[in-house]
Amino acid sequence: MSHSRVRLSADIGGTFTDLVIELADGTLATTKVLTTPSAPERAVLDGASGLLARHGLGLKDVNVFVHGTTLATNAVLERRGAVTALITTEGFRDVLEIGTEGRFDQYDLQMERRAPLVPRSLRLPVQERMDVHGRAVLPLDEAGLLAHIDTLKAAGVTSVAICFLHAYVNPEHEQAARRTLLAALPTLHVSISSEVCPEIREYERVSTTVANAYVQPQMSEYLTRMLEHLDAAGFQGALYLVTSNGGLTSLSTASRFPVRLIESGPAGGAIFAADVARRSGEATVAAFDMGGTTAKICLMDDFTPDTDRVYEVDRSARFQKGSGLPLRIPVIDLFEIGAGGGSIAQVNALKNIQVGPQSAGSEPGPACYGRGGIEATVTDADAVLGLIDPDGFAGGTVPLDLLASRRALSRIGASLNLSSDMAAFGVHEMVCESMANAARVHAIEKGKTIGNHTLIAFGGAAPLHVARVAEKTGVQRILVPPHAGVGSAIGFLRAPISYEVVRSRHSLLGVLDVEQTEGMLGRMAAEAVQLVRQGAPDQPLITQRTAYMRYVGQGHEIAIPASKHRLTDADVALLGRSFESAYIKLFGRAIPGAQVEILTWSVLVTTHPEASAPSADAAVSHTPPIPTGHRDYFDGSTAQRIAIPVFERAQLHMGQLIQGPALITEPQTTTFVSASFGAQVDRHGNLVLDSQLKTQVNA
Repeated sequence: MSHSRVRLSADIGGTFTDLVIELADGTLATTKVLTTPSAPERAVLDGASGLLARHGLGLKDVNVFVHGTTLATNAVLERRGAVTALITTEGFRDVLEIGTEGRFDQYDLQMERRAPLVPRSLRLPVQERMDVHGRAVLPLDEAGLLAHIDTLKAAGVTSVAICFLHAYVNPEHEQAARRTLLAALPTLHVSISSEVCPEIREYERVSTTVANAYVQPQMSEYLTRMLEHLDAAGFQGALYLVTSNGGLTSLSTASRFPVRLIESGPAGGAIFAADVARRSGEATVAAFDMGGTTAKICLMDDFTPDTDRVYEVDRSARFQKGSGLPLRIPVIDLFEIGAGGGSIAQVNALKNIQVGPQSAGSEPGPACYGRGGIEATVTDADAVLGLIDPDGFAGGTVPLDLLASRRALSRIGASLNLSSDMAAFGVHEMVCESMANAARVHAIEKGKTIGNHTLIAFGGAAPLHVARVAEKTGVQRILVPPHAGVGSAIGFLRAPISYEVVRSRHSLLGVLDVEQTEGMLGRMAAEAVQLVRQGAPDQPLITQRTAYMRYVGQGHEIAIPASKHRLTDADVALLGRSFESAYIKLFGRAIPGAQVEILTWSVLVTTHPEASAPSADAAVSHTPPIPTGHRDYFDGSTAQRIAIPVFERAQLHMGQLIQGPALITEPQTTTFVSASFGAQVDRHGNLVLDSQLKTQVNA
């Protein structure tokens, strides 16, 4: 993709839909519109049409449209997916409920898990059996499978997941079962585990395949509907969907494997932050993305986001590991909490202010939106504190009602004998503490210290809160990039077209059959290339191969990069040394004499990432910046209102220092510079908040 074309991206969030167009000269234009939950494409198409029209363009002028959607996630969260059945090996119909037999909360006697996506009455067993080596022990009972057809029809099933034991080694029985079902029911959607998740660990494989089947009809209909609307508007370009690992995929692949679209929005944010870090030379960063519904933290070293193999969705104890449905998909590793602008504040039984995880979303939204919401939210608190211009919120598209915010916050204050101002400060302080704690925990789990990172803040709400989060975590340096309010949507435009194929194949490292393994890796690469070429017929491709290794008897693996070229015995020895080094880095020591095994291999095929247009050096000026006005700000530490200066970001130049407290405004967000920081613009146009700049200002 070249920058000589007009490109469009859309990120549908829980509260706002962000849209970005990249014009022929690399210039970005952005807007935010409220999400339309009942028909998400309406906000996308209306917002895109309006944004393009302001530049004399229409959808017919767009060459590339990159789209991230929460539809798959919301279908699972709200249980609005298809009527789904599970066809599985006899004796394994209850895997979905047994899970790993672990308890996510050891001491909660009333602990409840989410109900499986498929009720037991539609978990239908069939006689068949493959052994761990892929040899057929029992043939597939075709008659028994056909006997379930009447059950599927009577229950109105529109989608089926087929998950047989050890199908990740040999998919023949799953493929035969799919052919039989489709011959009897041609309109049925069928997902088979050997294509969706051909990996070891039965529960995760079944859970992932069932989730894919559950959302597939709805996603397929939505994507078809979106394409029809685009065709009617004259769109003739290429349409891509963003996957959870930060790559782009074609419409047909997204329709087959919609489970890979879960968490596509946050993945775009991580790509955006990585691009900002690369251009700014910041090697150790934490991406901090706070929107209307959630806040996300992603750590990255050397401009590469951390990744993972498992993601949990629909947690019954939200944000508590082990309480949700595990999805074994390639995903950017994010720590997510229910802390966004729309997060609802309340006073709990202990008389503490609690913020989130419930969100007011876009309908009805925070009280200040004037759309029927009456509960106090983070946005209401920020507005009462004086951090938000009520006439300029979301680029002026959503005027705020401050009186409604005060009424909502006064109910919080009445429970604690606080003024509405102090209640607003309490809400702001608690949401910042929640995010700071999430950042600390996530870093500790990774063996890192959050205070050593530079925070890159983006999303509509992050620049308002990042300074306080930094104070709480010991972070000394913050970057707020240009267009931070729509960072994830910009990240979509930087994403490469990619696909990752994963296969489980157990082997001891010392007796690895190099020829057989190389043959499997070659087939995996060919499958990935075929899918990537749908969207990138002529572009050069990059192939990355990874082995997932552990000591024999351990429960989890470490990802070790493997040779990009044909495997040799020397490469196998190098894998062993690399594993030992990685193990020592994680745990402080190796295990002498212990055997090492490989459980799984992955092959990622990707185009080169889109580079952002080179940023022109910001204009230099050593004249003190002139504020456009002052805002009446409530300082909770002194319980007093003070006048703080307000600067317009577009008018700031390199060399100009701003002393906190101050506000720096732009169309899609506002940056609050606390008293701990000084701020200036760097050569790339980033706002830099640095504790050392504070010293310079005071010098």
